Amino acid sequence: MLKFYEPGQDGGTPKSASTTRVTLTIDGRSVTVPEGTSIMRAAAEAGVKVPRLCATDSLNAFGSCRVCMVEISGRKGFPASCTTLVAEGLDVRTQTDAVARLRRNVMELYISDHPLDCLTCPTNGDCELQDTAGELGLREVRYGFAGENHLELDKDTSNPYFTFDPSKCIVCSRCVRACEEVQGTFALTIQGRGFDSKVSAGQAEAFMESECVSCGACVDACPTATLTENTIIERGIPEHSVVTTCAYCGVGCAFRADVKGSEVVRMTPLKDGKANEGHACVKGRFAFGYATHKDRITEPMIRDTIDDPWRTVSWEEALEYAAARLKSIQSNHGRNSVGAISSSRCTNEEVYLVQKLVRAGFGNNNIDTCARVCHSPTGYGLKTTLGESAGTQSFASVAQADVIIVMGANPTEAHPVFGSRLKRRLREGAKLIVIDPRTIELVHTPHINADYHLAVNPGTNVALLNALAYVIVDEGLHDKHFIAQRCDDDAFSQWLDFISQSRHSPEVTAEVTGVDAKTLRSAAKLYASAGNGAVYYGLGVTEHSQGSTAVMGIANLAMLTGNLGREGVGVNPLRGQNNVQGSCDMGSFPHELPGYRHISDPQVRALFEADWQVTLDPEPGLRIPNMFDSAVDGSFKGLYCQGEDVAQSDPNTQHIEAALSSLDCLIVQDIFLNETAKYAHVFLPGSSFLEKNGTFINAERRISPVRKVMPSRSGKEDWEITAALANALGCEFDYTHPREIMAEIARLTPTFSGVSYDALDAHGSIQWPCNDDAPAGTQTMHVDEFVRGKGNFVPTEFIPTDERVNRRFPLLLTTGRILTQYNVGAQTRRTENSAWHEEDLLEIHPVDAEDRGIKDDDWLGITSRAGNTVLRARISERVKPGVVYTTFHHPESGANVITTDNSDWATNCPEYKVTAVQVALVNEPSAWQARQKKFNHRQQDLLAQAIVD
Repeated sequence: MLKFYEPGQDGGTPKSASTTRVTLTIDGRSVTVPEGTSIMRAAAEAGVKVPRLCATDSLNAFGSCRVCMVEISGRKGFPASCTTLVAEGLDVRTQTDAVARLRRNVMELYISDHPLDCLTCPTNGDCELQDTAGELGLREVRYGFAGENHLELDKDTSNPYFTFDPSKCIVCSRCVRACEEVQGTFALTIQGRGFDSKVSAGQAEAFMESECVSCGACVDACPTATLTENTIIERGIPEHSVVTTCAYCGVGCAFRADVKGSEVVRMTPLKDGKANEGHACVKGRFAFGYATHKDRITEPMIRDTIDDPWRTVSWEEALEYAAARLKSIQSNHGRNSVGAISSSRCTNEEVYLVQKLVRAGFGNNNIDTCARVCHSPTGYGLKTTLGESAGTQSFASVAQADVIIVMGANPTEAHPVFGSRLKRRLREGAKLIVIDPRTIELVHTPHINADYHLAVNPGTNVALLNALAYVIVDEGLHDKHFIAQRCDDDAFSQWLDFISQSRHSPEVTAEVTGVDAKTLRSAAKLYASAGNGAVYYGLGVTEHSQGSTAVMGIANLAMLTGNLGREGVGVNPLRGQNNVQGSCDMGSFPHELPGYRHISDPQVRALFEADWQVTLDPEPGLRIPNMFDSAVDGSFKGLYCQGEDVAQSDPNTQHIEAALSSLDCLIVQDIFLNETAKYAHVFLPGSSFLEKNGTFINAERRISPVRKVMPSRSGKEDWEITAALANALGCEFDYTHPREIMAEIARLTPTFSGVSYDALDAHGSIQWPCNDDAPAGTQTMHVDEFVRGKGNFVPTEFIPTDERVNRRFPLLLTTGRILTQYNVGAQTRRTENSAWHEEDLLEIHPVDAEDRGIKDDDWLGITSRAGNTVLRARISERVKPGVVYTTFHHPESGANVITTDNSDWATNCPEYKVTAVQVALVNEPSAWQARQKKFNHRQQDLLAQAIVD
């Protein structure tokens, strides 16, 4: 018999984790499998296919379709093989005449209430119902359509990405179970009983009106054409597939890009993807259309001033023009007058080349990346305490956690696939502590309630972390053995003297943090008493004036309780963008070469100098804020900006605009004319992730392949553009493929010495460090000892932010993301995701709204010390009184017009999360919004007037 089942294919039911082995006979063949395995899976692993419709190994066995029935010697009836477990000595027969006859009878019943439109069905050739009918030898249906049926039910086309056709539903419940077990949203249900049973979104609502989050789990699970992607309906079944990695958030989901011709028609989450295990969110699953959007710019453009129309030119002319202007600036203003910003959305190979171009081509270290404005405190804080600038665990580790702290992060919105993993663990019984000024979904969601919500006042994270540590020490709950074995004695002694001071007690700090002392004490005891305690944190920790201090405070807590070095524990930063970890790893900071090695170290510098055949500047270069300040004062004149929209994403927008306007040459490499590109003199059209080869590194240090799915619309991948610019500046970048760039990275970076494209092909993905000591990579960091040797406890003095409320600015503004949009929205706003989030709104508590006479949808002027903008009101109890909240996905909102340039003391990460504001009713846009609208129209007109040379 041919073996149809191979590892990675669907075995019908989940694997058993048991180490006890059971031997049985299936169709005369001896089979040995783990105890707890279903007969269906045992048969599959033995090469025997049992027909099925309701079963899939991504869901728990359900046993509703009855197509998988088998015979078992000595037992009566015909049990479902998916729900019947193996037992020692069983004799199972899957292909008897009686079984075959019963299966065909069952299939007849399904087909008798199913449209016979296979030739015109959008999933013809890719339908499990169709395939199973063929496997069972069904050639006729004895039951006609004359009686009552479901064939005339109306389609639900409300969702922009998929269609629900209930006439084709066999009520197998796979979609419902996927929504529950995989996604954890519980948006779908089976309504009615018997013949009246049907799948329903919410309370018989349209999908768009229900709690459905459009993750696509139901679409993936559906064995018929009941739930079908609109792209498949419109364009047909794909012809081939390429495995690649999502270019949205830091989860790094693996996808199979399904292609027809050179067009992507579907993104299917890869079942074997280590970060996502076959799951996805609305962005990665459906929002890929931006790659072929009409706004894409695909030809290089240049202009002398931003008041001139663009000129469309050849690649050669554009690159020579850019190089000449940069050379002229350096000749007139000095070597340090130019710099670059690399993109955390680009590949490792691409950002590596940008920092190499700066150091070898510009002759300075003026290179920075968007991690500066999000997770640079993570790098500083974890490097100082644990010795490595990255998270400690894999995402799968959360399945072993007993108590989970989520601090300053909103996983179900910003990292939804990890959020689903987390919810699954919570449903299994893990405890949850949420530390956030806002009531995020995890506080109260179907089948989940946080055990504690510490609604901390914005800007007081450090005080709260100190109070948690104080309680653990005061109650004697710290892990003395772990500390003695793994941590520096002197550092711990000094820290203990610091944290034991009564000023850190929850009773003293409550007035500052806004958190009840009794509640905080209980939460601290819960975490300290956990078998496995894990902390997951996000930008609500790092984007503060004490972001680095807070990260060190979290590391102190983990060391204090011994929650490091094994599964289910750790300090886990949830990185925002797809390759923000990689951009840091690749040396995109002005003080560090790849692998976090300081530029001042002569031995490290000598290694790169010998390989690159250049002399490197030993002095750290300018950070992003320094570049902008220097541009305004006239000493910084040229910037190469790869894939970052600083004019929208960075704080104090008017200061950024002034800086960009002051540049003699701004080179923007992107796929759209974003807000920054409107100030550019050179536009180099980049490639989307679907048009390139390379790698991304996600928040769990996982290096994953990015593979070219379709030709680059501009004719060049981003690494080729950077290499060509470097060569125009006199460098010798002679790469022919990104694999050669990765080979150079591995050659020069100890933590990557074992990484290669061949290794990635073999393993699928690899978590660094990957070297001789860990040839297959490292899932869990700091297992036997910390990277720095002994763990370093650091006193974390709470210093209140300068940004404080007063009578003029009585409210605190904090910002965040929403599920359907991503970062500055350049990608997601050019997809159907805008159907869910057309504009940024200001959340305000009912008490604050009533005080100001504000109703839902009123226009509100929001004024801070930095500026003012206007947004519509959303009255919500998700924020506490005194706090307002907004997102920043739409450029016209001007959210960052009002954020200040306050920043983290160690890294200059902006304090986005704390801005003192006043809110009042208005009836017209702000002056900035009016000016920006006029500027935008002007720049769009200049683009439309582009002159073709």
